[in-house]
Amino acid sequence: MTMHLLPPMYSTTGKKKGKVKFASAEAKHKAEQLDREWSELQKRWGVEAEAKKRQRAMTSETLSYSLSTPPGRSNTNHIKSLNTGHLGPVSSKQIPQYTGTKIIGIGTMHKSNAVPIFSDEEAVAISTMRR
Repeated sequence: MTMHLLPPMYSTTGKKKGKVKFASAEAKHKAEQLDREWSELQKRWGVEAEAKKRQRAMTSETLSYSLSTPPGRSNTNHIKSLNTGHLGPVSSKQIPQYTGTKIIGIGTMHKSNAVPIFSDEEAVAISTMRR
């Protein structure tokens, strides 16, 4: 999947609505009349949006934050470590080593690529390859 960068004309941020254009003067008067009727209906219903928003903001409770310890955690000053019976730190695991007889060595092929060698013929083939 590739992402393409679009030119600035496709941006949806910062666009301002332009002037509303009407098909005719009659359409403009009709739209204005509808807007007036709608605002009168809102006033009749008591839904003046800005006043309602302002009133809601003024009557809401102020938010307060306090950083405190949760109720059940106030009495735990120290949590003891679990005793598993070990006396000291754990030793690191041993490095695995090949103990079989099939691989006779490791050869280096293109760009330091390690390749297992199983026979003398493979060793000769790897050593004569072009680099």
